[in-house]
Amino acid sequence: MKAAIFHGPKLPLSIEDVELDKPQDREVLIKTVASGVCHSDLHFVDGFYPYPAPAVLGHEAAGIIEEVGKQVTYVKPGDHVICCLSVFCGNCEQCMSGHPNRCSNKAATQRNPQDKPRISQKGKPVYQFLDISSYCEKMLLHENAVVKIREDLPLDRAALIGCGVTTGVGAVLNTAKIEPGSTVAVFGAGGVGLAAIQGARIAGARRIIAVDMFEGKLAMARRLGATDTVDASNSDPVDEIRKLTGAGVDYSFEAIGLKKAAEQAFNALKPGGTATVIGMIPVGQKVEIDGYMFLTERKLQGSNMGSNRFRIDMPRYIDFYMQGRLNLDDMISRRGKLEDVNEAFRAMKAGEVARTVLMFN
Repeated sequence: MKAAIFHGPKLPLSIEDVELDKPQDREVLIKTVASGVCHSDLHFVDGFYPYPAPAVLGHEAAGIIEEVGKQVTYVKPGDHVICCLSVFCGNCEQCMSGHPNRCSNKAATQRNPQDKPRISQKGKPVYQFLDISSYCEKMLLHENAVVKIREDLPLDRAALIGCGVTTGVGAVLNTAKIEPGSTVAVFGAGGVGLAAIQGARIAGARRIIAVDMFEGKLAMARRLGATDTVDASNSDPVDEIRKLTGAGVDYSFEAIGLKKAAEQAFNALKPGGTATVIGMIPVGQKVEIDGYMFLTERKLQGSNMGSNRFRIDMPRYIDFYMQGRLNLDDMISRRGKLEDVNEAFRAMKAGEVARTVLMFN
C-alpha cells in the first residue's frame, strides 16, 4: 500500500509502497479515510525535532476499522474511529490518576523489539510515527489509540479532532480551565490556534485576541470567534494587547512553537494570569522571562495534547460540532491526495492554510 516516507530532515517525503502486518491480539487495522497535515509533522521534516528514518509520518487521522485482533472488544470491523497519538496503557500511575495523555508506559501498547514490525518495506522495518503513521492507506494501531465515533460525522472533519482540535480546545478547557468572562490572547492562528480560539469562545471568554503575521489567518480567526486581532508583522503584540486590555489578559496561549512567541504570551499577561505553551518549541531552545515577573503571580505552563482523556473529550467535541458550536468546516482550507503532502507542508509554511486534509479513496 502507498505511504509517504520520511527519509531524513530537510528532505521531501517520498510516496512508496510499504507492507503492514496482521493485527496482533489488541491491535486494529484501519482503512485511512482522512489525515490532516499538522505542523507537528513539519517540525520533524525541518529537523527541529529528531526522528529516526525511514518512517511513515502523519498522526491526525480518522478511518474505518477493517480487522481486529482476537482480544479486541472495544471496536469491530465497520466502526468509524478517530486515531490519537495519546495512546494509553491504562495501568500506569498517570493513566490511573486521570492523565492518560501523560501515559508513562506506552511501551505496553507497542510491539516488542523481537516481534515483526507493524510497518515494513522489502523485509526491513519502517518506524511508526507517534504510534500512528497516518500518511498511509491503512494504519495498524493498538486499540487504545482509537476512539469509536458516530457515523454521521464526516471523516475529514473527524480527522481534525485527532490532534489539532483536541490540542487547542483541550488546552483552553482542560489545561488552563479558563473562566467565563475572562480575557484571552492566542498567539498563532493556524489549526491549533484556531481551535484554541474556538475553545475560548465555547468557554465564555468575553474578549479573545488573535495574534498572527498573516492577514488571511487573522480573518479566519475573527470568523471563528476572535473579538480582536493583532498583526505581529508590523507591531509589538504585547504592546498592542496592553492597549486593548489595559493591564494584559487573564490567559494566553502560544500555538506556534516559537521561543519568542512563548515569551510574548507570558509578558502579555496581567498579574495573576496564566500563559499556556501549546506549540512545540525546538529541542534545546530556552524560554527566557524576567524573574521578578513571578512576584506578580503570573504563571507559565505547558500542555500536552490538550490534557486529553480522548475517549471522553473527542465525543464531546463532536457534539459541539454537530450542535453548531464548534466550526470544523472552515478550518479545512484545502483537501488533497497523499501525493500532495509536500505541497501541504509548503502551503503551511507560507501561511496559506489553516489545515490541509489528505483524502484516501
